[in-house]
Formats: sequence, structure tokens, C-alpha cells
Amino acid sequence: MSARSPLSSPSPSPLAPVLARLRTTNPYAVDAAVAGLVLFAVSLQWLFPDEGDDPLSWQGWLLGAATAVPLVWRHAAPFATACAVSVATPVQALYHAPPPDLMYGGFVVLYTLAALARPWQRRMMLAGWLVGVATTISHREDAEPFEYAFQLLSIVCAYALGSLTRTQRAYTAELEDRARRLERERAADTARATAQERARIARDMHDILAHAVSLMVVQAEAGPVVVRSDPARAEAAFDAIATTGRDAMTQLRRILGVLKQEEERESGPRRLPQPGLAALPGLVRRVGESTGLVVELRVSGTPSPLPPDSEVAVYRIAQEALTNTVKHAYASCATVVLDWAEDEVTLTVTDDGRGPAAPGGGGHGLIGIRERAAACGGGAVTGAGPDGGFRVHVRLPVAAGRRAALG
Repeated sequence: MSARSPLSSPSPSPLAPVLARLRTTNPYAVDAAVAGLVLFAVSLQWLFPDEGDDPLSWQGWLLGAATAVPLVWRHAAPFATACAVSVATPVQALYHAPPPDLMYGGFVVLYTLAALARPWQRRMMLAGWLVGVATTISHREDAEPFEYAFQLLSIVCAYALGSLTRTQRAYTAELEDRARRLERERAADTARATAQERARIARDMHDILAHAVSLMVVQAEAGPVVVRSDPARAEAAFDAIATTGRDAMTQLRRILGVLKQEEERESGPRRLPQPGLAALPGLVRRVGESTGLVVELRVSGTPSPLPPDSEVAVYRIAQEALTNTVKHAYASCATVVLDWAEDEVTLTVTDDGRGPAAPGGGGHGLIGIRERAAACGGGAVTGAGPDGGFRVHVRLPVAAGRRAALG
């Protein structure tokens, strides 16, 4: 048998459906029913008088009715209703024999005031009833000491029950308000996560398509030129186009598979593997073989663990930087440098092309590079290289400093 979670909701009360139905009922109908019950209770002393007591006079019954009828408006005007009942009750007790055994109307108005009225109204009415009841009992010739305790305790109990109802109502309202706030926050978090996931997918698709199309265009332009003079080289160019296209299709399937997956887990939707640091040498080799660009990969320092999304960011940033070099820089060589430090890894991609004046220098690709770096807690700087050409310089924290970098 599993233990109940601290956050699990308690079992619903058997009276919950009845209470819920009463809350949705017209309040005047409920108050009229309460007034009818009080009037019936007051009339019992007239219909069935105690043996040896004087029968209840019709004036006494009218005053008793005056303690019941105003209860029809106890929700609409609780303080005015309490004042009317507070006047009729002692008058009935003092001037019409016999006095009421129980102050039914008084109990109801004290409960109502404690639950609905303003603080000064309910405190004044409680003090007035305590003093009034004690004074009224003291005017009776055959008053017993236990009557004081019984009547005063009954008043306090009715008031306490109303106070508990007010507290429970405020607590329920606070819980409902908190539930609404949590629902709004949950919806906002869901929308934010959806927007971030869409932005990530858009960046990935841009990087994959831009890189693959750029390589295929270069090969397609070179193929017809050498198809007669160097058939072997032309065949290699077309093979490179096919290989690049297949690789792009594989990566696109991985991304589109995320969109099709509907199953949810605590850690979020399951994602198919994406290229990381291990795929970086293959990327450099493919770009060099496909375009004729001399690309060199240099790694320095001792590698440290990187979060999976940071590994993907390193690969995608290098891919986008090399794509820009192929498309815009008209360069002959490029260098990819991966420098490991104690708390961060630095990726630098430089070329000897025509520099930041190249078309597309501020396009979606460079914006995506900055967004990827920022999402991983790092930063990116793009611009002219120290020896000319173009340089992309990215810093990403390793696993140990990731939490501090993201704040």
C-alpha cells in the first residue's frame, strides 16, 4: 500500500455535493427556508405548551415571529436583520409569558454576522447579546444559575461557528485564487517552452539546410566544369552532393521526429540524438572535401564534460560559421579552434575571405549563433579577424559553471 503524497488532495466530504448545491441556490430561497424553520420552532411553544406554564399569548407569538421573519433578508442586509431580531427577542422575553426557551433567531443572526458582517458590527452585536441576555435572565424571578451559563455559551458557540465559516470561506477563496494563478503560470510556462522549442527547431533547420544547400551548390557548379576534362573529379563532386543531401535528410528527420512525438515524460518530450563534439571532425572533413576549402581543426587544453545542448551548440555554430565562409567569404582556407579551459570552452572559426562586409554578415545565421550561445549561458562575438577575413568567437561554460552562468 503506497503512502499518500503530501500534496495529494483529501477525500471529498459526503456533504460536499449538498454544500455545492446550496452555494448555487438562490440565497433568498435558502434564507426563506431558514426563516420558516425558526418560525416553526418558535410556534412549538405555542402549539405544545409545557405543563404548568402559562400558554404563549398571541402577542408573544407575534414577537416570536418578529425574530424569524427578518431572517429572509439576512444575506441582503445582515446588520439590519440582526438589529431587528435583537430588539424583538428581549421584548418577547420580558413582556410576554412565558419567555422563549431558546433564542433561535438570535443564534442565526449571530452566526450570520460572524460570517458576513464587518468586524465592528459583529463585535458590537456579540457584546450586546451577551449583556442583553444576562440582563434579561436577571429580571426573571425563577432564574437558575445554570441558565446564565447555558444561554451565554450558546451565544458564543453560534458566533464561533460563524467565525469558522468565515475563515473557511476565506481559505477556500485563497485556494481558488492560488489555483487560478498556478494555472496561468503553467500556461505561461507552457507557451514559453513551446516558443523556445520552436526557436530551437527553426535554428536547427536553418543550419542544416543552409549548410547542405551551400555545399551542394558549390559541387553542382564545379561538376559541369570538370565533367569532360576530369571525369573522376566530376564523379566525386556528384557523390559529395548525394552524401550531403542524405546527411541533411537524416538530420531533418531527427528534428521533424520531435514534432511528431506526442508522448510526454517528466523530463519533456524525447528527442532523437543530434550531432555533438564527436561529429565535429567529420564536419570539418566533409566541408573540405566537398568545397575544396582548406579547413583545419585544432584542439587544445583538456576536454571537460559539456551538457548535451552545449555539445549540439558547438557543432551547429561551427557548421553555420563554415557555411557562411563557403557562401559569402570567397576564402581559400578556414580554421576551427576548440580551446578547453578549466571553466569554459572557446570555439573560434576564422577564414581568410573578404571579411564582415560580405553579404549576409548580419543575417539569420549570425543571429542564431548568438542565440545558441546565450541559451547555453555563454556569449558570441562576430566580426573581422585579427589578420583580416572573418572570425566567429564563442565562449560556453562547461558543466561545472553552467548553473552560475545561467543565473
